[in-house]
Amino acid sequence: MARNLTSIAKMSRREGVQLHPKAAKVMARRAYTPGQHGQARRPKPSDYAIQLREKQKTKRLFGVMEKPFRRYVAEATRREGVTGENLLRLLETRLDNTVYRLGLAPARPAARQLVSHAHIRVNDKKVTIPSYQVKPGDVITVKAGSLKSPLFSELADSLKTYEQPSWLKLDAKKLTGTVTGLPVRADSDQFIEEQLIIEFYSR
Repeated sequence: MARNLTSIAKMSRREGVQLHPKAAKVMARRAYTPGQHGQARRPKPSDYAIQLREKQKTKRLFGVMEKPFRRYVAEATRREGVTGENLLRLLETRLDNTVYRLGLAPARPAARQLVSHAHIRVNDKKVTIPSYQVKPGDVITVKAGSLKSPLFSELADSLKTYEQPSWLKLDAKKLTGTVTGLPVRADSDQFIEEQLIIEFYSR
């Protein structure tokens, strides 16, 4: 499976947003683009460049490579409704993102590892595919054998004050989440400009 090995801090600086909690300190100190000319004044980017950056930023935020991301855009276009919102809904309902949104992992890359390493169950069945699409009624649980792991043993207390999105319901004591609906635009990160992504692929 293809992996992006560029450092989280460098990617966050390039995209101008914090893509991972570990990038917070670096972004606070150096929010400008990496490289020796990062602070230099740059010409106004073209529409294409703006659309490309938005696409790259969103791919990196959700940890999706180009080929599957293009498939998400194609599927969003086929569905009824607003294409940009369809795209965000497909990204939000990935299993790795759902685990992250439930608060069971501190970041999306960590959630992706939990899924890949078989710590997560969907409707009591092992699912190790991070891109698995959850649907309303699905129940997300932690494998019984993993509950005593340091990864999860200290989560219950911190999750008592965690506010999950409107489309998810969390039982903090049991570390169990239920998909109660589908995400709406307000549930996604507000700095994403999804229409720019659709325009990029419509060229």
